[in-house]
Amino acid sequence: MRIAVLYLGLIAALACATEPALARVVAKKGANGAIALQRETGQFGYTADALTSRAAKIEALNQCADARCEVVLSFSNACGVLARQAARGAKGYFPATGATRQEAEAKALRLCAARDCEVLAWACTR
Repeated sequence: MRIAVLYLGLIAALACATEPALARVVAKKGANGAIALQRETGQFGYTADALTSRAAKIEALNQCADARCEVVLSFSNACGVLARQAARGAKGYFPATGATRQEAEAKALRLCAARDCEVLAWACTR
């Protein structure tokens, strides 16, 4: 009988010990990201794995570090990419999201539709 009580106590202790890890997994599922851009200078900021969409946007704006920065893309449980035209004087920017970085890049470059496009920034929440 004593061994059965000890065994049940051990199971209960293990269950309590794993609870914080489960809480972190749940929070990770709601991961949010954002990319901010100052269009005139090309300065940008990005973040991933923020707990809320608002927190992600604020962090991206803080990283961009210019009063004229704006959030051009926000995403949740996904990847975000910002492409730009690489030609001199071109100021076209093309944000896109996807389940993977490769998917988001393909979408952004397709939107750009120019021969000289490049990925400026990317972030994934997973």
